[in-house]
Amino acid sequence: MNNNSILKFKRLAFLFIASAIFSTTAVADIPGKDNPDRKNFEIVKNLDIFYTLFRELNSYYVDETNPEQLIKSGIDAMLESLDPYTTYIPEEEMDDFRFMTTGEYGGIGALITKRGEYVVISEPYKDFPAQKAGLKAGDRILKVDQFNAKGAETAEVSDKLKGPAGTIVEIVVERPGLKEEQIFEVKREIIQINPVPYYGMLDNKTGIIILNNFTSNCTDVIEKAFTDLKENKGMEQLVLDLRSNPGGLMDEAVKTANLFLPRGSEVVSTKGKISQWDNTYRTPRNPIDTIMPLTVLINRGSASASEIVAGAIQDHDRGIIIGQRSFGKGLVQTTRNLAYNSSLKVTTAKYYIPSGRSIQAVDYAQRDEDGSVELIPDSLMSKFYTSGGRPVYDGGGISPDIIVQPDSYANITIALMAQQTIFDFATKFVTKNESIDKPGIFKIDDETYEQFIAYVKNLEDFTYTSRSNELYRQLKNAAKNEEYYTIDEKAFEEIEELLKPNAERSLDIFSEEVKNLLTMELLTRYYHQEGSILHSIENDEEIHRAVEVLNDSETYQNMLNGTIPTHAGDKRMGGRN
Repeated sequence: MNNNSILKFKRLAFLFIASAIFSTTAVADIPGKDNPDRKNFEIVKNLDIFYTLFRELNSYYVDETNPEQLIKSGIDAMLESLDPYTTYIPEEEMDDFRFMTTGEYGGIGALITKRGEYVVISEPYKDFPAQKAGLKAGDRILKVDQFNAKGAETAEVSDKLKGPAGTIVEIVVERPGLKEEQIFEVKREIIQINPVPYYGMLDNKTGIIILNNFTSNCTDVIEKAFTDLKENKGMEQLVLDLRSNPGGLMDEAVKTANLFLPRGSEVVSTKGKISQWDNTYRTPRNPIDTIMPLTVLINRGSASASEIVAGAIQDHDRGIIIGQRSFGKGLVQTTRNLAYNSSLKVTTAKYYIPSGRSIQAVDYAQRDEDGSVELIPDSLMSKFYTSGGRPVYDGGGISPDIIVQPDSYANITIALMAQQTIFDFATKFVTKNESIDKPGIFKIDDETYEQFIAYVKNLEDFTYTSRSNELYRQLKNAAKNEEYYTIDEKAFEEIEELLKPNAERSLDIFSEEVKNLLTMELLTRYYHQEGSILHSIENDEEIHRAVEVLNDSETYQNMLNGTIPTHAGDKRMGGRN
């Protein structure tokens, strides 16, 4: 089928799926031309057209067709014209969808990634079946039971590793440093990923709670962490870290906000096309604390439920928001069951935080001719006010009260991460080193870093382009267009040679950031996720800024009461980061 045929088919599929979802009227029951419900008539008419077209296509098209794949293409094309959050979930993907909302699945408890022809273990979770059975990061998966994993995609291997709790799965791996294949029998369990990967004290009075997802019952985990820090560790002020938290369940967002806001406080309201989706959600119970100084960390990866919590805290002047402008997802999804155990996750409403503002950053209903969507321009943003009268703006996520620019990495560092060079070196390092010092003590010494540089230099397939080289190419092209290049080609060639990417030189220049990432990877190998978190906290500028604000009680209070202006009330300073 050529591209034009596919496009035509997708357009017709759009009509078909729309009919299937929104109408169950039989063809014989089509209303007459003068019936006021003309829309239903059009739906059923186009349903009939699509059905007959699909029947003829399937019967007479010159090549064999895959009916299931054709229908899936039509569904995807239809939903793609709406927003990226309205999606079709076939039966085989329902387990993954449940994991996104509950954080729970049946399996071995390990992250996996593709490396060349094989899928490898990238991180076995602490105290879960994979780690208890002896699997390690870097293990190359050869077989899962009788399934040959060579050449398989990550999703295929993941499906084979998952299964009912209590069942045994045999995993054959190749481990760096060992000649013989290793065989592990792993008993699957219900894997419940902790939404709070870490909580602890930053100093003698400042606690931190990191929340990764708003999954079922995550608020209970936060509350337990808070109680432990306050009653047993002497916490007097808190940093709540929602950075790169993609959201999750809106009910959990309301409950989390309720931990810090008085009973009856508005957290979020929803408004949709159908009145049943119009609701105002208020805190249903007494909070655990409404006085303790609070800062909330957000960044561009903080979305949806994270923005509800951060927005409610900001709008009620309950705490200071620090970081970068959040993602800007103000759309509410509802899951609707479809036939054959499939589902539709459909956007049913927009949500608004207590000041009345929407944080949705783009308008998917207004598309350019090429189908793309634009960020809502600052000129169309409206001003709102917090409970205490501080100005805030809608239309672009949550703007922090204090903006801290995120770290940026050199091209060499980005290439090392993208090509998993640091991961592979750590795998080799572990085979030769039984242990390393604890987080806070362990450092990459000169000898280890020299070994890493030598390892990178000997890699035949490692490539990167320096920023200087990218800019030089632009200059060279511009010089050729304007005929400057021919004046002194040799000078340009000398500059090009000077700027040619040199891995050894770049690894020396950017050694600190490379060492930092290498340290985090090695600490993860020996001390799991908690090890890398403890190290990252030491060098985290946003956490340091949060502690600084909390320790300056006068500045903290003046920011909350509006005496000291914040970036959240300044469209220029609060622009998208």
